[in-house]
Amino acid sequence: MSGLACESSTLSDLHVTDLGSGPDIVLLHGIGGSADTFAPQFADWPDRLRLLAWDAPGYARSADPAAPLTLDEYADLVAELIGDRCRRGAHLLGMSWGGVIATRVALRHPELLRSLILGSSTVGSGATEEGAAAMLARADELDADGATAFAAKRAPKVLSPQADPEKTQAVAAAMAASIRPAGYRSAAMAMADTDHTADLPRIDVPTLVLCGDLDTVTGEAASQVLAGGIPGAVFVTLRGAGHLANQERPEAFDAWAESFVQITERLRAS
Repeated sequence: MSGLACESSTLSDLHVTDLGSGPDIVLLHGIGGSADTFAPQFADWPDRLRLLAWDAPGYARSADPAAPLTLDEYADLVAELIGDRCRRGAHLLGMSWGGVIATRVALRHPELLRSLILGSSTVGSGATEEGAAAMLARADELDADGATAFAAKRAPKVLSPQADPEKTQAVAAAMAASIRPAGYRSAAMAMADTDHTADLPRIDVPTLVLCGDLDTVTGEAASQVLAGGIPGAVFVTLRGAGHLANQERPEAFDAWAESFVQITERLRAS
């Protein structure tokens, strides 16, 4: 295992939702979320899977980082969580920014992972100058507008066009309750500094890539880059889902993700 690099956040600073029993699966939310992003999975999986979902540093119930974290530091903190809570490693599921962190965990700490599931994710915003600049601009926008107004503008973008107004309002309220400037800017800086494109062929973990066909934030093309670059990755498109695919199409999302976990468990046991 690579040496753990994180100095400005520790496990004691983190809130982790821990429920259920079965194979361990660690859940990493996106840049606008928290552990509660996975509410549909909390309702579905606990009788078959053990779920550990963090509020990332500076989000929701977790303490703010003392300084912005690098992506290596986020990944090492996840590795520390897995080492502390999971006796035999864990399946790792990351949504969007959480998927970028999960990818770095797979690169730095592959021995801890039983499988890797990337939902609505990318190689990182640093793949293009425009992407990096746009990511950093979002942190500036949060500073200028405040969490409530910022979330009200972002929520419609992370859902499909057919999402009803009540769902959009609920997503906006959850986002506003989850994000804070210190955590969001740290996440944005790490994303803007990251491009995993050239590293994907080094990933040696069973991988499932999921995306919604109506995702306008990252989109199918970004997920296809992940699936095409990671050796042996399985690629699945979820019809009728936007960026928050695990919330908009939870039955399909859960079925694919849980099946992948159970299949990899059986293959490891054989």
